Amino acid sequence: MTPPLPAPPRQVLAPAQLNALARGLLEDALGQVWIEGELGGVSRPASGHLYFALKDARAQVRCALFKPKSQRLGFRPVDGLQVLAHGRVTLYEPRGEYQLIVDHLEEAGEGALRRAFEALKAQLAAEGLFDATRKRPLPARIARIGVLSSPGGAAVHDVLTVLRRRFGLLEVDLLPVPVQGPQAAAEIVRMLSRADASARYDVLLLTRGGGSLEDLAAFNDEALARAIAAARTVVVSAIGHEIDVSISDFVADLRAATPSAAAELLSPDGRDLRRRLHRLREQIDIAVRRGIERGWLRLDPLQHRLGAQQPLARLQRGAERLAMLWHRLGLGIGQAQAARRARFGPLVRRLSAVHPRPRVEALAAASARLIDTHHRGITLRLAREATRLAALARALNAVNPLATLQRGYAIVLDADGRSVRSAASLSRGQEVAVRLSDGERRLRVLDDP
Repeated sequence: MTPPLPAPPRQVLAPAQLNALARGLLEDALGQVWIEGELGGVSRPASGHLYFALKDARAQVRCALFKPKSQRLGFRPVDGLQVLAHGRVTLYEPRGEYQLIVDHLEEAGEGALRRAFEALKAQLAAEGLFDATRKRPLPARIARIGVLSSPGGAAVHDVLTVLRRRFGLLEVDLLPVPVQGPQAAAEIVRMLSRADASARYDVLLLTRGGGSLEDLAAFNDEALARAIAAARTVVVSAIGHEIDVSISDFVADLRAATPSAAAELLSPDGRDLRRRLHRLREQIDIAVRRGIERGWLRLDPLQHRLGAQQPLARLQRGAERLAMLWHRLGLGIGQAQAARRARFGPLVRRLSAVHPRPRVEALAAASARLIDTHHRGITLRLAREATRLAALARALNAVNPLATLQRGYAIVLDADGRSVRSAASLSRGQEVAVRLSDGERRLRVLDDP
């Protein structure tokens, strides 16, 4: 038989060691957890920490919420209140009990909504939908506002009351939408898209009264957030009271703390405008009066100058000056002419004494006499020559053979133009010219001598 194996050595742990092991196991296995339950045994000692138990019908878990987080709770924790806690599981070694070290505590019922709200908020912030750089300022002049809200809500009443009180000339259209319920977000998105596409409004205002996170769920919708970001019209969000915050507030171009505050932001103060208008009217009146006074001050000397420079007066003065100048011109011309006559009189007399005209006239007369004498001499000579020529013509005519031709005679000429004196000098066939008193003919000799 084989001998039995020796028993393993006994390991003895101290309670502190066991608690340390258990603490490590709890923290490694569970880590961060959410627990919902009913508050019980709520205790807040002088240290400011908050101790309580979270329980249900079958069990309870000890919890601790340390200062300063315990002092920043948005509600008063009391026994019996249903809450949602977030924290890490650990072991409280002095008593050997495990407990939850809470880092966040809120009333139950909003827990899931709160987690969805925070997740969507983080997602949209990462996408840049909350960036201030993409948000647009309010228009310099707002004439028409579209209000998306429930017609019977107090928020709409507050908005309309403030707008009428501050500036009644604003055009306000109420675009009715449900602000609570499962279909509210889709209806708001549809109305917002239609209003933005119409390009009718300078500003679109999303508003409703306050409420719980569940009441405001429609304004924490992702589709609505993206519709606000895509809108071309400036969108203002005024959801709930000042402490209420929604996704719409983060995405909108401007967030107002309350509906009344939104109306204050979107409307000028009529009283301020009236006061400013009154001041401007007074300034205009003062400026006009001063302008008129300055105009009169400038006009008076101009009127005096104009009176002195009226066209008729100027024409009269011009006529007088012109007459004076004409008189002075006549005197000047007369004096100049007298001076010239006094200067040139002796010269004219001297020039007249040596003027060539008398000599030229004497020479012309002598020339005329000479011409006349010469003309008479020529005439007499021509007459004598004519008489002599007539006598010569009569003598010549007496011996002119042509005169004989007038009596019926003819002269026969040969080819050389010599007169033919004998018939024997002509031969048969010879051509001769016969000159008669009235002309000449060519003849041919027909027979021999």
